[in-house]
Parts: sequence; structure tokens; C-alpha cells
Amino acid sequence: MEKQSSPPRIFDRELLHARLRRALAKDAPDFLLARAADDLLDRLLTVKRDFPRSLDLGAPTAHFAEAIVASGRAAPLRASRLAGAVVADEEALPFAPASFDLVVSGMALQWVDDLPGVFAQVRRILAPDGLFLACLPGGASLVELRVALAQAEEEITGGASPRVSPFVDVRDMGGLLQRAGFALPVSDVDSFTLRYDSALGLMKDLRDMGAANVLVKRSSRPLRRDVLARAVQIYAEQFADPDGRVRASFEIVWISGWAPHESQQKPAKPGSATTRLEDAMKAGRRD
Repeated sequence: MEKQSSPPRIFDRELLHARLRRALAKDAPDFLLARAADDLLDRLLTVKRDFPRSLDLGAPTAHFAEAIVASGRAAPLRASRLAGAVVADEEALPFAPASFDLVVSGMALQWVDDLPGVFAQVRRILAPDGLFLACLPGGASLVELRVALAQAEEEITGGASPRVSPFVDVRDMGGLLQRAGFALPVSDVDSFTLRYDSALGLMKDLRDMGAANVLVKRSSRPLRRDVLARAVQIYAEQFADPDGRVRASFEIVWISGWAPHESQQKPAKPGSATTRLEDAMKAGRRD
């Protein structure tokens, strides 16, 4: 039997966790987490069934656990590298099969090296007819910042290095959930725009949140001041509104899947899906 190779390291997760700890200690901006938690509450309220055993996986704050409680479900077990009752890595879950009826993960899985592997582990720890509901930043997030940094570095140094971590493409999510064994997999996107006085304000928020670049292949050299100044200028030239403030695009990709159960609706033929995430969540429940 051939030995399975480990997935390539994409993120420096030790650096990530160190930055997130510093961010939490300094009362970091939480507007993305708060928005996602409000959305989670709305989605859970559409599912008229009980989840007596629930898990909040990887969330750096209590926002998502509080949303689960507010939805009328029991307080979840919190598990992450940063906070909660169980210290656990999202890529090595220490739970027995069929341990939970609900697993929620909020804005944490964008930094795992093996996302399909995490999905498979979540599927394993869900009981039959259990629900997995997660969100993570989507591929259109921070597109303006990517453009400005890449263009500035190319102009001044003759080459660009990755300065912003990659995010998921919503089109890939359904297939990944299916491969992991989930029934009724659905994904959708919450797209919105924030505005800042300049690109520097956006960069400061990202640093304060611990969301700066943690790619393993990131440049070992700090961003040069002339490159930064040019990037700020490009950002203002290309992505400013008439009042001079600049736009920053964000996507939050939501995914939902159920552990298979005989009571569930059978999947539609390939290419015929018109189901919204909210409707799929309702369909997965037992009446």
C-alpha cells in the first residue's frame, strides 16, 4: 500500500494563531464576525428542529456560539486553537463519529491547508441527519487591494509577490461537500462593500484583526514604503467614490450540508438545482 502524501502547506498556521491571539488581546475589530453571526442566527431560525449536541468549530470569538444560543438551541461546545472548552485544530478533530447534531464554523476555515479533509472530518463527527453550516471569505473579497498591491509592486520592483491570502470560490464548495459525503449541499454568497478614507485604513483593520498575509510562500521582505505609497495611490485612482472615500469588496460564502438520512429529500438531477440555502436547510429536517 502506498503511503498517502500530506497536503501541501499553504498557510503558516503558527504565525496565524500568534497574530489572532494578539488581535483578540487588543479588542480587534469584529464587524465581519458580527455580520456573519447575525446571518447565522437568521439561518438557524429557519430550521424548525432541535440540535441538542452542537459544536462551534474554530471561531475565534463567542459571536457564533451566542447566535446558536439565541436561536433557541443548547449552548454549543466551543473548540478551537484560540478559545473554548476544547483546544483543537480544525484539521485534526478529536471527536468520535456521530458526536454532534450541528456543527457550525464561522470565518475560520479559510486558513486550513486541507479544506476537503476538514469537510470529511466534520461529516464523520455528525450524527445522521446532522447539519453542517459554515461561512468563510469568498474569492472576490479585497479584490481592490490585490489589484493595487500587485500593480504597484510590478511597476516598482518588476515583479509581484502574493500579499493577500487566497479565498475560496463559491462554485467549488458544493462539489467539495459532495465529495465529503454530505447530502443536499448548497452554497450562497453575501456580497457587500465597505468604505474607508484610504487604503491605509483598510490595511490597518486587516492587521488589527490578525488577517494579514500568512502564506508560507509570502515574501520574506516587508513591503517597501515606495511600493506601499504607490499602492495607496493606485487604490485611490481606481476604486474611489466621488467623495474621495475608497471601496473594499467583501464576500462571505455560506455552505450547508446534511449527514445523510433516509428521511431526506433525494437530490435533483445534475444541473437542475434551483434551491436556496434556506430552503435546503428546511428540507434536511425531519418533520
